[in-house]
Amino acid sequence: MRLTLRALLLAAALTGPALLPAPVAAQETNRIIAVVNGDVVTRADIEGRRRLFAITAGLPVSQQVLDRLTPQVTRMLVDERLRMQEVQRRRIAVTDEDIANAIQELERRNGLPSGGLVAQLRRAGVEPRVLYDQLRGQIGWARLVRQLLGGQATPTEAEVNDYIAAQRARTGQPEFLVSEIFIPVDDPGEEPEVRRFVEDVIGQLRAGAPFPVVATQFSQAQTALQGGDLGWVGPEALDPEVARIVTQMPPGAISNAIRVPGGFQIVTLRQRREVGRDEATILSMRQVFFPFSSQLNPEAPTQQQIQQLERARGLSGSARSCEAMEAAARNTGSERPVDPGPVRLENLQPPGLRQLIAGLPIGRASQPIVAPDGIAVVMVCSRERRNEAEITPEIARSAIVRDRAELLSRQVQRDLRRRAQIEMRS
Repeated sequence: MRLTLRALLLAAALTGPALLPAPVAAQETNRIIAVVNGDVVTRADIEGRRRLFAITAGLPVSQQVLDRLTPQVTRMLVDERLRMQEVQRRRIAVTDEDIANAIQELERRNGLPSGGLVAQLRRAGVEPRVLYDQLRGQIGWARLVRQLLGGQATPTEAEVNDYIAAQRARTGQPEFLVSEIFIPVDDPGEEPEVRRFVEDVIGQLRAGAPFPVVATQFSQAQTALQGGDLGWVGPEALDPEVARIVTQMPPGAISNAIRVPGGFQIVTLRQRREVGRDEATILSMRQVFFPFSSQLNPEAPTQQQIQQLERARGLSGSARSCEAMEAAARNTGSERPVDPGPVRLENLQPPGLRQLIAGLPIGRASQPIVAPDGIAVVMVCSRERRNEAEITPEIARSAIVRDRAELLSRQVQRDLRRRAQIEMRS
């Protein structure tokens, strides 16, 4: 997902001017599309959000695609206005620092340097304010829901113990690592239109659009800020129809549209395992990447590529600590993070790389690993055997609060819509 998002944004930046429709006249751009309790949604708001989604999902930025996105984007912006009005009414603050931290986390997930995401959005013709507004709404709403939960946001020790006991009683039974996208249907008359949109989204996901990016853009679930990540769940924690489908899916599959109470759900199954049984080798690593200025032709490497190979060989022979790897990474000109975070050895691909890392002593740099776009040198800083399926009190609390917050969020959103004065203009 990291490389895909960066590639999509860069491709959009390079091809954008040839694909973008002609600029809309100022008076058309400022035209009011909806009035939500006195707050307006303009055509410019819709234009920015649908363009942001099209670019990050890898859709061609054509007028036909943008028009197809318009109804659902409009509905989402109406819901966001309702949410932000409630956030402001309750005086829940979302600071610029909060937005900056969220941007930093998005950059970290996608392997971008500081400021890289905003720069790429601008090159792709999307004003960063569009993303800032979306994040402000998501962060504020999450805080509002947590506030409304009150004491329910802190499960008691007895509740945590009951949850852990229930999980341990299921030892050996299947559980699933699932991500979700939830798109609500508040008006039954809108259901056919929403279903068409959901099926469009599924088509793009199956064509390679990154699931976490699409979830952040369009999911109305509390998991949107986490890219739709539900974590490890058993069938009993899912809607019955969702559970039936998930138990039959192969890892990596994208579901069809699933009608659930309140709307449609799209899920992807990332992994499956047995409750309480998931032994894994977890690595802490450092990686230094020496990028090529052009694609490698093994039969005719350029002078720059030969120089990069010499630099990589020098690091392989001299680095004796992870601190030395971090210092070397500062001078490579690469955007790749030196610390990839915890790495599960069993998930490393391709198998040749997994075999190389498995045999690498702690604190010893690898030989240069050559790829078409550059050369990597890696080092294992620590290695531990861990039962990833072990349920801890922290995991239990998070799961309990997540389920409570999701239920409350959907209830409050429905109440806000029912009480709202919404005027849609053609």
